[in-house]
Amino acid sequence: MKDEIETIIGNLSAQEVAEKGEEGKGMEIPENLPILPIRESVLFPKMLLPLMVSQERHVKLIDAALLANKMIGIAAIKKKGVTEVKPEDLYEVGTAAYILKMLKMPNDSLRLLIQGISRIRVGAFTQQEPFLRAQVTTLAEQGEKTTETQALMAGVKGIFQKFVELAPNLPADLAIMAMNVEEPGVLADLIASTLNLSLEDKQAILESMEVKARLEKVNLLLNKELQVLELGSKIQTQVREGIDKSQREYFLREQLKAIQKELGEKDERTAEIEELRERIAKAKLPPEALKEAERELDRLAKMPPSAPEYTVARTYLDWLIELPWAVATEDNLEIQPAQKVLDEDH
Repeated sequence: MKDEIETIIGNLSAQEVAEKGEEGKGMEIPENLPILPIRESVLFPKMLLPLMVSQERHVKLIDAALLANKMIGIAAIKKKGVTEVKPEDLYEVGTAAYILKMLKMPNDSLRLLIQGISRIRVGAFTQQEPFLRAQVTTLAEQGEKTTETQALMAGVKGIFQKFVELAPNLPADLAIMAMNVEEPGVLADLIASTLNLSLEDKQAILESMEVKARLEKVNLLLNKELQVLELGSKIQTQVREGIDKSQREYFLREQLKAIQKELGEKDERTAEIEELRERIAKAKLPPEALKEAERELDRLAKMPPSAPEYTVARTYLDWLIELPWAVATEDNLEIQPAQKVLDEDH
């Protein structure tokens, strides 16, 4: 049986996060907690994480936690391919969490909403069946809020505001929430939880106890993500402008053709194609050359004048038509006149 927790991508609003964010404050974390492994995700303190638990041993873990104090330990699985999770497969630093909501589904799986409380270090495992349980130690943040840290926070908040404006799936009030955060460690965790980072990067942020160093890491990753979004937005704008311009030119050309048709006039493009067709007919090209000229003319007629190949195709047709296909001169094979001409030229 596959041993996994499926992470659900929830659409929680910043208001929900703010309302739930204080529930875990002041809770005393037990020294022994049931440990719930999660894949490809990291839970940060004070953040919310929606989960779906479907494996039998994990359903038992949640039932036991609900009967006790609703507290569990969350630890990320190191590698993707692990099926039967063992203690050595988990990161040592995780998060103590509180079960805010639980909904039992018809297939006996559980939908959970959990909130991170504090960073923990997972120690010796005291139980492996029917679920994992281990000794845990609460980890305290290090570093004080200095003037330099405050300046760094202000810069990160400004960048994050731009990031939220460009990110298609993030609510606008998330930037407002970040602006109201006063603690550098909480700000780093909030931003890290919203970025599309690798498991390794998120785990590195979780394991960073020094708040200034953690905020600097988040600042670097946030700038990279913002550059990607800005580049993507620039490309989309250029593509949209190109399409809009091409569509506008197409409609204007069609309107011009309709007007000229009503007036009994020919537009310059049509007149040019017809002139080339007449010149090809008068040039008396041999069959192979005629076939190539007509093929190139048909291609030119379908090509917009602004296309880079238009001028090349037009020049090629002019050169093809100008060749003296039907002009011939009588050959003079006398050697003496030829020698005279060569002597005069050389």
